[in-house]
Amino acid sequence: MRGRLGSMDSFERCNSLASDASRDGSPGESPPNSPPVSPRASPISSLGQLYAEEDPDSPQFRRRAHTFSHPPSSSKRRISFPNEKLHHGKSPIFRQQSEILRSSDGESRRRAFSGCSTESLSGGGVVLTPRRISWRQRIFLRVASPMNKSSAAMQQKGALEDHLDSIELPPLSPLTPAVEEDPLASLLMADDTPAEDKKKRSSEELRIMWRKAICQQVLLLRMEKENQRLEASRDELQTRKVKLDYEEFVLCQKEVSAVWDKMLTTPGRAKVKVDMEKVHTALSQGVPKARRGEVWQFLAEQYRLRHRLPEKQQPADISYKELLKQLTTQQHAILVDLGRTFPTHAYFSAQLGAGQLSLFNLLKAYSLLDKEVGYCQGISFVAGVLLLHTSEEQAFEMLKFLMYDLGFRKQYRPDMMSLQIQMYQLSRLLHDYHRDLYNHLEDNEVSPSLYAAPWFLTFFASQFPLGFVARVFDIMFLQGTDVVFKVALSLLSSHEALILRCDSFETVVDFIKSTIPNLSHTQMEKTIVQVFEMDISKQLHAYEVEYHVLQDEMVEGSSPCDDGDRLEKLERANCQLKRQNMELLEKLQATRFKIQNLEASIESILSRENKMKLLIRTMEQEKQTHLKTIEHMRKYLPPDALSDGELLPRKNSGLFSSRKPEVMDEELDSSKVKIGNNKP
Repeated sequence: MRGRLGSMDSFERCNSLASDASRDGSPGESPPNSPPVSPRASPISSLGQLYAEEDPDSPQFRRRAHTFSHPPSSSKRRISFPNEKLHHGKSPIFRQQSEILRSSDGESRRRAFSGCSTESLSGGGVVLTPRRISWRQRIFLRVASPMNKSSAAMQQKGALEDHLDSIELPPLSPLTPAVEEDPLASLLMADDTPAEDKKKRSSEELRIMWRKAICQQVLLLRMEKENQRLEASRDELQTRKVKLDYEEFVLCQKEVSAVWDKMLTTPGRAKVKVDMEKVHTALSQGVPKARRGEVWQFLAEQYRLRHRLPEKQQPADISYKELLKQLTTQQHAILVDLGRTFPTHAYFSAQLGAGQLSLFNLLKAYSLLDKEVGYCQGISFVAGVLLLHTSEEQAFEMLKFLMYDLGFRKQYRPDMMSLQIQMYQLSRLLHDYHRDLYNHLEDNEVSPSLYAAPWFLTFFASQFPLGFVARVFDIMFLQGTDVVFKVALSLLSSHEALILRCDSFETVVDFIKSTIPNLSHTQMEKTIVQVFEMDISKQLHAYEVEYHVLQDEMVEGSSPCDDGDRLEKLERANCQLKRQNMELLEKLQATRFKIQNLEASIESILSRENKMKLLIRTMEQEKQTHLKTIEHMRKYLPPDALSDGELLPRKNSGLFSSRKPEVMDEELDSSKVKIGNNKP
């Protein structure tokens, strides 16, 4: 406001100085006795004076010149306002000029304008005239002369300038500088008392103040740690929520959840065998999604208690953190497959996000642990399912259990021999139990490797919904490798009628790869029920032996070749037979160990049975002895007491037999004393 008023006044002063300079011939100097300029009139008064005709009796006004913006009025008129004070109105050309300068853009004009106002207020300096001045305005400036202001206006102008000078206004810059305050100002103001009024604090008061400050600092540190812990817990819960973002087709009931909670909270569960029938029943009814990872760990512990893996087949004892420090040759293949593993899931969708980094660490650690297998594409989906329900280290332990304890690592070997055996076993199952479907697939030349290989390598995780895959993992941790065959056979048999309608190779393959994975909740539940009821372990073992026999026959009946090739083939066959023999011997040893445990348990049961029989005989003898004692005591009882207690031995015969011999002896002694006292 100060700058704006100063600019207006300075511009008026510039006009007056310019007119005086044109008359005196010195444009750079202002007359020493020039009267002060009154402040700008109010908008209402100036508006009234703008359109009013001047009073001819007043010496301060004259007839306005005819301009383009103010044409001559046809009639004389005067506009008056109530309670209006007399102000000296400014020229309309000056008002038009000030409006033009106020609306003009450019920093140079504003600086010149403010500079002019400052110099005019100070009373010296070079006068800067505006750049945009029309030819009419030039003529007006040449002929205009400063007017004498009234004394009242001059007093108002002086009072206003004194008032504005006394007020501390902000600078003209659009950016107001920040006021820097001394942080100790409040303390200095509080301590602004005479030195003699201050009391010196004692050592005890200072000690109390220091103790209070230390306690507050410790409390702040504890609160900060607690906040960090709460933030970490909140982040962990959010991550867990993102991981378990999939739909389950079977909700676990509260009763079943209570059963699982009881089994999972059993003290020392890693060393205590649980009834597997109870586990089987609970697993068939469902698993709580929030505790599925713990259930898998529990099932792995129970399996290891019953099936001990031979030392030769056990993995190297290297921790997960140590493996992460090493480098792997499979790094490029793992990085390529990170974006292909569950690309639509929120936990793995972010490129090099938390999910992909955890998956990379897990696959890298296993590739370093199992040098023979290294990395295979299907393992990424298996590891991804494990990561959705457990942490990295727990997922690594579960992956080791699946690969080594359950034997799934055979199908990931570079020769893929185990996968070929599995394809043969699936074909034989279809041939024996679903002949029409088998013939239809053979007629259209659809081999199991075209549609079933991804099922076996990824455990159905690459094509089927996560809710269904989680249920397959539940049963697989309980029953082992046979579960994949059961699920595949159940899926194909349930869609047999629809597959038979497909009449070409393309339609059959497209139906199996696209339509079958889009299962409804009812179909998923029906498939899981069939898997629990199915038992094909004997058939699978027979088909595996059959495959090896056929392979040997094919080798022997092949075309004749030289002795070197034949010897090499025989050596390979011999190595395979030795390996199979070693595996069978290990299985035999495990079976013998199991038989020994069963025999030991049978012996303990028999010994307990003998002890119970001996105890029963002893109790019978004691019973007979007590009955004889009672009969002997009846001879010493009086007739009236005998009539009252005649039925006592019959009713309480079981009671005497259940008591301890020491108690019985004490009762007999007390009864004899009573009888002795009753004698005459």
